[in-house]
Amino acid sequence: QVQLVQSGGGLVQAGDSLRLSCAASGRTRKGNFAVGWFRQAPGKKREFVGVITGSDDTTYYADFVKGRFTISGENADNTVYLEMNRLKPEDTAVYYCAAHRLGDYFATGNYDYWGQGTQVTVSS
Repeated sequence: QVQLVQSGGGLVQAGDSLRLSCAASGRTRKGNFAVGWFRQAPGKKREFVGVITGSDDTTYYADFVKGRFTISGENADNTVYLEMNRLKPEDTAVYYCAAHRLGDYFATGNYDYWGQGTQVTVSS
């Protein structure tokens, strides 16, 4: 079983940066499972933001964050980071990290352990 604990987030202005953390316990990420980031805005479905693979730390991103968000993994503390730059008001959402189980990386149903979520609010 994997536990994911998130930290970071908060209220920032448009153009600012934030870094979210997702600390895993119960199983080593590297070599075992990918960690995805998703977000959910009020009244909207949870959507894929990006993912870092467990095998070789390859990353994939949704088009709307390419060039602005970066996912990285720190093996020493089994933590994955989501660095968010040039934030926009439309990035406002609750952000979640999740441990991938099987299948493609883009569907929420393919992840079986989730962090508690963290609020990111971007003011204009």
